[in-house]
Amino acid sequence: MTRSTGRERERRYGKGRIERIFIIALLSMVAFSLLPSGTGDAAPLLKVGSRDGYVYDLQYRLNELGLYHAAQDGIFGRLTLQGVVAFQKRYGLQPDGIVGSKTWQALYANTYTAREIDLLARVVSAEAQGEPFEGQVAVASVILNRLKSPLFPSTIEGIIFEKGAFESVQNGMIWKEPVKSAYQAVHAAIRGWDPTGGALFFYNPKTAASKWITTRKIIARIGDHVFAI
Repeated sequence: MTRSTGRERERRYGKGRIERIFIIALLSMVAFSLLPSGTGDAAPLLKVGSRDGYVYDLQYRLNELGLYHAAQDGIFGRLTLQGVVAFQKRYGLQPDGIVGSKTWQALYANTYTAREIDLLARVVSAEAQGEPFEGQVAVASVILNRLKSPLFPSTIEGIIFEKGAFESVQNGMIWKEPVKSAYQAVHAAIRGWDPTGGALFFYNPKTAASKWITTRKIIARIGDHVFAI
């Protein structure tokens, strides 16, 4: 192979490699642009007859709230419409069955991703081990209540992994496989059941190492835990 031929092949290879990288980058940008963004303003308007990934997201979130129990097939049909109307009525929106920016914003504010639900279930399973089901729901409720409070981080992950917030994070028990009832408890809390009445803290008075936590006002006692604000 002559030097000129080698250089020509190198030039062609380099050009082709750049073109391939550009195409991959472009396809990646397109793929990410098609994913639900998590913001109501960015999501498209959906109504009966709509078919796309956002309908899957809509059905998943309605199911999470107990408002949709059919197949999550990405098709906006009669049952999806019923779920949307029920959601709009529950959250004080115009019950027109059309999913616009206000409905999306309310959905994102009141539902959670699969990762967030898994993290919640892990904390519940570890922190409320041996507690009655109501006590498991109560632990999940504390985390959801913190999400609404300006005193805590603004995300589920931020709340769970805040330094010193949960013993199960510190000792690694959060990474054990959650029991089935923990997921059920998380969904019960998401759907509105809060046995604590708005608690932001919980602890076991027999094992609590922090003196500060015992100074908080107790508003509920469930199982071995007390719940406070």
